[in-house]
Amino acid sequence: MTVKVHLWSGLRTLTGGQEVVEVEASTIGEMLRELVRLHPALQAPIEAGVSVSVDGRIMASDLTAPVSAEDEIYLMQRLRGG
Repeated sequence: MTVKVHLWSGLRTLTGGQEVVEVEASTIGEMLRELVRLHPALQAPIEAGVSVSVDGRIMASDLTAPVSAEDEIYLMQRLRGG
């Protein structure tokens, strides 16, 4: 299924200025892999660590968590506790 991923401003230059990227995925892991496949320049920041927000909930590291077309998904700079 197609999901829409909103990108934080620092990543938009790596996708030709796109604020929202559509990818085929059913899990967070698939979504990240597809983002890198479509936009190889995203590989380094994704490997360095990003935070994924699904419907306002930060998904820590569960790459098997499902995503759907109805979800509001944001790829953001890694959020760190302190």
